[in-house]
Amino acid sequence: MLTKRIIPCLDVRAGRVVKGVHFQGLSDVASPVELADLYSRNGADELVFYDITASYEERRLFTDVLRATAEKVFIPLTVGGGINSLDDFDRVLKSGADKVSVNSGALRDPSLIRRAARRYGDQCVVLSADIKRVDGVFRVFARGGRENTGREAISWIKSAVADGAGEVVVNSIDTDGVRGGFDLEMLEAVCSAVRVPVIASGGAGSIQDFITLFQKVPGVDAGLAASVFHFGTVRIGDLKREMQKNGIPARIREEL
Repeated sequence: MLTKRIIPCLDVRAGRVVKGVHFQGLSDVASPVELADLYSRNGADELVFYDITASYEERRLFTDVLRATAEKVFIPLTVGGGINSLDDFDRVLKSGADKVSVNSGALRDPSLIRRAARRYGDQCVVLSADIKRVDGVFRVFARGGRENTGREAISWIKSAVADGAGEVVVNSIDTDGVRGGFDLEMLEAVCSAVRVPVIASGGAGSIQDFITLFQKVPGVDAGLAASVFHFGTVRIGDLKREMQKNGIPARIREEL
């Protein structure tokens, strides 16, 4: 079994990290620069930075905050929010990102994934899919989870991967912020459909939720979370030690 990654997520609005429930009711948490520094030094395998209102507000991602954050990070950094063109990919990569996450921009123009993969390589292109059950069907949402596209999620993800997305982040709107565990059914469906790394997002509330995720859906490559890390409910070092105790490979660094 390959080493499983643990990835904190910085949901950024107006230059501050925020967190909500079901993508709603956002509240202020901290500075993304401070949190990025903390996680980079204390065992995170990667970091995700989302400018979560860029698509909804139809603007470009705030690169000044991104640059300041990237300067503190010595682990792979994935950045998303308002990515609608190859120029956006280029600008974000030059601001310090290692990988670029695309969501609404790819839904508007599916060729963006193919064109970006050709220019920057599959490993640089991450599909972020915000998914919610609608009448029992997994549907893809856009514009920060506000707009139901009507697209069936699994077929959309398969298409994006075929076009060159080298990684998929599965954001479950149903479990987001609830801290009741990851959406195992949704994740199993995605892992069964594609052969690229799949990152689970939405629902982590405890160390046990991560253990259950990797045991029940072994195809998942990484667990992504926000509030449990931001508020100290779960310490990354403690989580990784517990993973190892349960036979789940984890990369452990000494915490400060």
